Amino acid sequence: MEKLLTIILNGNTFKYEVEATVKIFYPATQFNILYDTDLDTISGDYVYTNMSVTSDSKTLLNVRVSIKGDSHEESMTFNSLQENMKDEFEYHMCRLIYICLHRLTGKVSAWGLLTGIRPVKKYIKLIQDGLSKGEIISHMKDVYLVSEKKSNLAYRTAMVQIPILNSIEPNRVSVYISIPFCTTRCAYCSFVSHSIESAKKLIPDYIYFLCKEIEIVGELVKKHNLIVDTIYFGGGTPTSLEDFQLRTIMEKVQRCFDLSYVREYCVEAGRPDTITKSKLEVIKQFGADRISVNPQTFNDDVLNTIGRKHSAQQTIDAYNLARSVGFENINMDLIAGLPSDTLDSFKHTLDTSIALNPEAITVHTLTLKRSATLFEDVIGRENVNNPVTNMVDYSVDRLTSCGYFPYYMYRQKNTADNLENVGYSKPNMESLYNVYIMDEIQTILGVGAGASTKLVGGEHNISRVHNYKFPYEYINRFDELMLKKSAIEDFFNSK
Repeated sequence: MEKLLTIILNGNTFKYEVEATVKIFYPATQFNILYDTDLDTISGDYVYTNMSVTSDSKTLLNVRVSIKGDSHEESMTFNSLQENMKDEFEYHMCRLIYICLHRLTGKVSAWGLLTGIRPVKKYIKLIQDGLSKGEIISHMKDVYLVSEKKSNLAYRTAMVQIPILNSIEPNRVSVYISIPFCTTRCAYCSFVSHSIESAKKLIPDYIYFLCKEIEIVGELVKKHNLIVDTIYFGGGTPTSLEDFQLRTIMEKVQRCFDLSYVREYCVEAGRPDTITKSKLEVIKQFGADRISVNPQTFNDDVLNTIGRKHSAQQTIDAYNLARSVGFENINMDLIAGLPSDTLDSFKHTLDTSIALNPEAITVHTLTLKRSATLFEDVIGRENVNNPVTNMVDYSVDRLTSCGYFPYYMYRQKNTADNLENVGYSKPNMESLYNVYIMDEIQTILGVGAGASTKLVGGEHNISRVHNYKFPYEYINRFDELMLKKSAIEDFFNSK
């Protein structure tokens, strides 16, 4: 792929944050990263950063940005050379970059300088520190240039999350079970998932070894007197499996874990073309009380563009089928900013979802990921040329006016217009698992290909144990993979 923008880091190693700041303005762009390079040797667009010591022993930060022949430069001097100033130097370097890019492009990010995945964590900390809502909004505007609109959204999300986080009891864990298969691969998807047709021969062995790992993790939970709080089947699309295959896995879960204290058991039914009455009955029979039925859009033309082989009507039929089977907690995922979507079409999608009256609606903003085929189609463009900001703004206003509250939020690199993903729910219908994984406050034991175990120690000390990503690797190297479980054993032995 063509590298469209050069980033030069002289006298500093702030690559991650610098790159993230530039992505605010150029989300679907690849960068050529250079260190300690003379600016005179660079042609084309560039972001030049330099940190140096002046003759009077001060620290100088200098940024120069050139875009399409126009350039702007900003500098800042500190009376300190202290090593413990690194975070402050990094912050101010990124702020200078933001100012330069704003001057050259005219763009303003509603999230300002915030580039992290979990913005709500900052708001929770400020609330816990005793700041008022007004003080928090002012602080985030002054320090991070966050708009009042986004701060209000994050603050509301934090206020819903805090009671949930306070309800977590010691010795509770969650379990994530990965089913990395789909009927087809969507154009925007970057997950390690395989189409059923291409991976069909792997599925029996995959289920066999998945059940073995469930047994191993189940024994670990019993040995350390852990209580399973939530269970989450994700993927991929779990319902891309046959009903008897789902039964095999869920029966193993029932045998290996005490489900008496489980507060939430969720299965991502996901794509409506995989949902059948017999699969829903299996899911309900074995204790799952929450599912997702994900339209993404109720526009058939957009569905076809993104490679979803179902119709909007099939989503409505699948949703009604789930209700008839007895599910009383259903989430629906939507995506703002899909190719060929319009504001009116997105409004229709959201309004249709609200009319169906699910307990939760999650609004994702399209993210252009390098491993997704859609990234290839739009590389070099600023976005997918639709009013995604207007779509997201409409979703906030419409959902909150209809009695849905934001309860979890995350952000990703390369997201259209540098926006966010937000889960909304009716009161007391929030997904506990989604809150836990976003706030990183509870240990989550991952089972299956691509799953990650997240071990949460004291004061948010977090370590991770990753399973192999691909099903064939998970199957062929299973014994080797299980040796990694010693790290989990050591973690619980040390508690």
